[in-house]
Amino acid sequence: MKKGLIVLIAAALLAGCAAQPMDGGGGVAASEADSASRERAKAFTDLAGAYYSRTQYKVALDELRKAITSDSHYGPAYNIYGLIYMDLAEDKLADDNFRRAIDLDRNDSDARNNYGWFLCTRGRYDEGLAQFSAAIRNPLYTQPELAMTNAGLCAEKKGDIALAEANLTKALKLQPDSANTLLKLAGLNFRQGRTIEAQRLLGRHDELAPPTAESLWLGVRVERKLGDRAQEAAYALQLRKRFPDSNETQRMLAGQFE
Repeated sequence: MKKGLIVLIAAALLAGCAAQPMDGGGGVAASEADSASRERAKAFTDLAGAYYSRTQYKVALDELRKAITSDSHYGPAYNIYGLIYMDLAEDKLADDNFRRAIDLDRNDSDARNNYGWFLCTRGRYDEGLAQFSAAIRNPLYTQPELAMTNAGLCAEKKGDIALAEANLTKALKLQPDSANTLLKLAGLNFRQGRTIEAQRLLGRHDELAPPTAESLWLGVRVERKLGDRAQEAAYALQLRKRFPDSNETQRMLAGQFE
């Protein structure tokens, strides 16, 4: 996040802290105070999310404490808490905070999606799939393809390949230009030995999004499997130049293609 934007948000927070007008009946003033508290909590949570995305966890946690102080019932703050503690491998704290976010808003599909992924990465596959299903059932969820894609990856981790493919295919039908879903479905096809289909899906991904370490590494292995050494070398060169410190590059240099 740019420094100027942080300054603007800070100014808005200070403005929100200004004294509220007195109201003899108390109802209007109390309502305005509640609204101001919620707005401050949202602003602090948005800041925390930005710091989280840059892996600045300490600063993000500081902003979340401010959010909870402003409004202890603001669910999205607990969702970000959960994400941070998940990354820090503080599983109990992550679980508690995701649950708190969902308890405060049963229709928070973002929190359910994140909690589902946390559960799947901890081997609690059925619980995770249940959270994805709940997220998808919410008719107001604006990005159900995200939960469907994660459900597909979770099902593959569980060993249910048919369910994995069904979820990824549904996600792609909902959002045909989702580069993330295309890449995940390409990876599933490659792991199942459907190399030509993996190549086709990866090609579509490359048309829609800039290369990532994951997509280039998949490209290396797909073209190696198909015997196209020139294309394999092209992917490998990009991977080394763009992502020299990535795990994918280290695996390639170590010859760990399988």
